[in-house]
Amino acid sequence: MSTALTTPTLMARTRRMSHPGSLIEWVSAEKPLVMQRLGHGLVGLGEALRLEFHGPTRFQDASKAWASIVAAATVDNPLEVPGSGLVCLGTFTFADDSSHTSVLIIPQVVIGVMEDVSWRTDISLSGSHTTEKPPKASSPQSLPSVGWSQGLLSEGDFVARVAQLVDRLREGEANKVVLARELVATMPGVDDWRGALEHLSDSYPDCVTFAIDGLVGSTPETLAKVRAGGLSLRVLAGSSRRGESPGEDRALAQELITSTKDNDEHRFAVENVLTSLASITSQVATDEQPSAIKLANIWHLGTDIEATLPEGISSLDVVAALHPSAAVAGSPTDAALELIRELEPFDRGRYSGPVGWMDERGDGEWSIALRCAQWSPDGHLTAYAGAGIVEDSDPQRELLETRLKFRPIVQAFGSDSHLSPL
Repeated sequence: MSTALTTPTLMARTRRMSHPGSLIEWVSAEKPLVMQRLGHGLVGLGEALRLEFHGPTRFQDASKAWASIVAAATVDNPLEVPGSGLVCLGTFTFADDSSHTSVLIIPQVVIGVMEDVSWRTDISLSGSHTTEKPPKASSPQSLPSVGWSQGLLSEGDFVARVAQLVDRLREGEANKVVLARELVATMPGVDDWRGALEHLSDSYPDCVTFAIDGLVGSTPETLAKVRAGGLSLRVLAGSSRRGESPGEDRALAQELITSTKDNDEHRFAVENVLTSLASITSQVATDEQPSAIKLANIWHLGTDIEATLPEGISSLDVVAALHPSAAVAGSPTDAALELIRELEPFDRGRYSGPVGWMDERGDGEWSIALRCAQWSPDGHLTAYAGAGIVEDSDPQRELLETRLKFRPIVQAFGSDSHLSPL
């Protein structure tokens, strides 16, 4: 359900600008709003409008609300570049029954870089002439080193629950279940998040670095990228650490590619996506075999998928069809979600939910919120990491995988103390 009772009338004006330099330099220190990868993406400043949603219809409600806003808006946009014109940034909860809020934010100012085109968009409510001033260039303040502690599921409890889950998978309750755990920290009085974003952007340039409504992270997984009726996405499932030497690195990649356990996990994820896409399009093409995808600190099995969408299907409609994927929930979906509810003693919030942006044409880029942490106004920070469990999983290895996945966000906040040698 949206907090907006009537459809507001918005005005958006886009103009080309000289190259803005690093997008991170434009980010608001106190309320960062950004989606960027390899220097391309969007930075939002201020809020022209905020829409909140809850429950199992949150995606459909958000899609309808956005369509109404676009229909009522006046847009002056000579560029027609994806992300220009009227645009929103959003983050959605993983679970239908989450107590957390899903949100679409329409900024007052958007600084964008796409396809080597740079622009500024000013957005305001009709009759309002308030303009957000871009921040002056300044160096990020140093973040205090954060002391992380175990959440509601300790490392020992996680290992025990993975062992329990493996037994239940062997009994046929599901094919795959993604089990997550938390780390928690306290950061009162922080008023500059750019240092963490800069670290993530520099350390993981091939990932999408994001900050939306206190959710901060750098994710490797694209859920849906929609351009003019074309959809592209990459499924990542199955992983291994990087090697300490080139020879060990190649050996670990080859071991991943030939691993029965990881290929089974990956196959369930791909089949889940293809089944979900069948509800909206029959024109789908996919890689025949997964490949090893190299990231800064981890190898993943990856499969690229492309599709042609029917007219009128927006990127958020695709997100609604795909979420939750087997890569973050499991397979079959209903059985996996039931086991997650039973075995995870916490609300995931927006972790492993969709995070991204959408423009007035319905084009957009949505990722899965992984390698991330959620900050709350009371100063609490919660980081999440999960592992895909199948019947051949080794509980201790799955624990090590979660440590690897925690590393980007933990290091971004100046600490690596919780990590044991891998």
